Amino acid sequence: MSTLETEAADADGANANADGPFTFDDLSVVMGTYNEEAAVATVLDDVERVTDGRAEVVCVDGSDDRTPEIAEEHGARVIRQEPQGYGVAVHAALTAASRDVVVTTDCDDTYPMTALPAFLEAVNEGYDVVSGDRLYHGAAAMPAFNRLGNHAFAAVASVLLGERVHDTTTGMRAYRREVIDEIEWTENTGLSAELLMRPLARGYDVRELPIEYAERAGETKLDPLAGGAEIAKSILKVGFEERL
Repeated sequence: MSTLETEAADADGANANADGPFTFDDLSVVMGTYNEEAAVATVLDDVERVTDGRAEVVCVDGSDDRTPEIAEEHGARVIRQEPQGYGVAVHAALTAASRDVVVTTDCDDTYPMTALPAFLEAVNEGYDVVSGDRLYHGAAAMPAFNRLGNHAFAAVASVLLGERVHDTTTGMRAYRREVIDEIEWTENTGLSAELLMRPLARGYDVRELPIEYAERAGETKLDPLAGGAEIAKSILKVGFEERL
């Protein structure tokens, strides 16, 4: 079983980075984007400001609005593809990243780019995956139905994994490059849950780090019922696969 820590725990169970501390020069920030022209400039400006423009930014985009042009104007590397779902886009962005530490985020301005230094610090403490816990502070900006569903997803994943997890579907996480490369990822809509569950089940050191969660800019693209059903199926599938 992995080492799962929360913010309140120390990092004694994880191994500090033997190659010296990673910096923003070692960081890729990646996202799948689909018709996010209302928010993409703000998100990319925040990444540039927080990292002093040193982080690589990769967007895998299937938009039919100006999202890719705006992203390129703000220095992102944009990979265009036909819309095939959340997981396909994020997986493509993860594999396209060239740096040693990869952070996923959404492009709707819900996640705090100001947390990037804390995520990088936790990786330097030795963690393989640092997962942003939106629910720790209550996630008041999240629709109540979604918030209830996310608590339920975490409860089911916890039972299947045999240890407590708090937010399985967060879109903001940091990964050491080898975690992305060593695991075969299979899910689409449920990829966010898979990206936490498989590393936990396989013994990687994981830390959940509480983060603030803001109201999204622009319209949501995920139907809460259909999307929630797909995520639930992925959690069950991945959980049972990892127990075999």
